Amino acid sequence: MTVAFWILAMLLIASAIFVITAQKPVHSVAGLLAHFLFLAITYFMLSAEFLAVIQLIVYSGAILMLFVFVIALLSSGVMPFSAGPDRLPKIAAPAIVVIAVLLGFVAYAVSREPAVTPTLRGIASGPVGTAGVFGSVADFGHALFTLNLLPFEITAFILMVAVVGVILLAGDQVPYVPTRRRARLVERDMREAIVRAGEE
Repeated sequence: MTVAFWILAMLLIASAIFVITAQKPVHSVAGLLAHFLFLAITYFMLSAEFLAVIQLIVYSGAILMLFVFVIALLSSGVMPFSAGPDRLPKIAAPAIVVIAVLLGFVAYAVSREPAVTPTLRGIASGPVGTAGVFGSVADFGHALFTLNLLPFEITAFILMVAVVGVILLAGDQVPYVPTRRRARLVERDMREAIVRAGEE
């Protein structure tokens, strides 16, 4: 267990460094995906199966796709895209292998039952899905909405600010109109431009 933890720790650090040092944003997203997968495996080793599944579904499935959409939105219109070779047949076999490995991890986590029931900070640890044990949904929800409610709300606020920032950065640029006088001037200029275009 200790050896596996140190291997995962090294992989987590390496993937995090790759995320911030990659030359292309898409490569950073791929490194972030690997980081999320290693973190989910770490949660599995700590008997926190619910956190591991949420890590895979929410972060790797939803938030990471949001990052990809933001990258596509910010890079659209920068340069023309050329159609490359069809790589789908080449990645079909590795994708099937990865999916089979992940399903094996899920099957192992669901089927295992420890012979000895360990405890962590006075909370019993048991089979997956058992109520009231460490890593269960009830234990996670109680810790999230009682002890860690303020950090949870701060994280939600930071994500909202990030979404607003992306919209401001990638949205259509419109003329800034601070006053009514400026609005009338802009409207007058637009009408004159339309009249000139009609005369031409």
